[in-house]
Amino acid sequence: MALAKNRRRERTVDFWPGFVDALSTLLMAIMFLLTVFVLAQFLLSREITGRDEVLNRLNSQIAELTNLLALEKSGNQDLEDQLANLQSSLAAVESDRSRLQQLLNDGAGSSAAANAKVGELTSELSNQQQISQRAASQIELLNQQIAALRAQIAAVEQALQASEAKDATSQAQISDLGRRLNVALAARVQELNRYRSDFFGRLREILSDRENIRIVGDRFVFQSEVLFPVGASELDDAGRGEMDKLAMALLELAKEIPAEINWVLRVDGHTDNSPLSGAGRYRDNWELSSARATSVVKYLISKGVPANRLVAAGFGEFQPIAPGDTPEAKSQNRRIELKLTER
Repeated sequence: MALAKNRRRERTVDFWPGFVDALSTLLMAIMFLLTVFVLAQFLLSREITGRDEVLNRLNSQIAELTNLLALEKSGNQDLEDQLANLQSSLAAVESDRSRLQQLLNDGAGSSAAANAKVGELTSELSNQQQISQRAASQIELLNQQIAALRAQIAAVEQALQASEAKDATSQAQISDLGRRLNVALAARVQELNRYRSDFFGRLREILSDRENIRIVGDRFVFQSEVLFPVGASELDDAGRGEMDKLAMALLELAKEIPAEINWVLRVDGHTDNSPLSGAGRYRDNWELSSARATSVVKYLISKGVPANRLVAAGFGEFQPIAPGDTPEAKSQNRRIELKLTER
């Protein structure tokens, strides 16, 4: 009987120590995995935090560069593209981090998968750092270009200030020249007025015995009847005599007027308002007045008066000096006016 009991003890196996060892090993494995996950999450958080700071600094530099380089649209577009890529990459990393956090929270996955994911994220972060370095290099290049542009702008401003100073000097010189020119012109006008006064004085002395010749303002006025037959444009004998006196006075006066005064004697022909029949030599009063003024000019030229000192103009009946249709008014309006002026 004792032998039977010993045999039953030998057959009984104690599994509890093995079960405890297995359970301990499983707990240690689970703790190891949790430790790996926690460590991976910590490292990943640190890397992402550092990358966020880098991205924030990069965003600040890009914003400043955008304000400074409003004219550099092509460079700005490149930086905006890079920023969009960085933001896209950041969004992808954030998504990956969320998924990893979810895996850690759920207790799923394995250390190998986590290590692989950490490696991928590390590689992605390295790529982003390289991109950031290239962007920083481009920012440095653009800053150098900005400095060069500012130097050019400063040079242009200096040139502009010099030009403005030169322009102010030129304006002062122009103002002085204008003042001197006005003084010279006034002197010329006064001198011409003096010669005009002498000319009218001499003509008044020469033609003082004729009632049909008078001075009106700055003009010497001949009645047409003194010079021309009725309706004709050719000077009669009396008219040629008067023009001989006029030519003599002009030739004497021309010797005294300085050559720099560009004077001319303007001969204006006028008629009354009586219309022409149109069947004669002249169709209207325009042609008659112009022909009479031209006849006087040509006669003066034949007497030696320089042609470049004479001007002929016809006004027809449209510049009357006496209103009305009375015979006296019409007689006054039929006239030849002489005006000494400057060309």
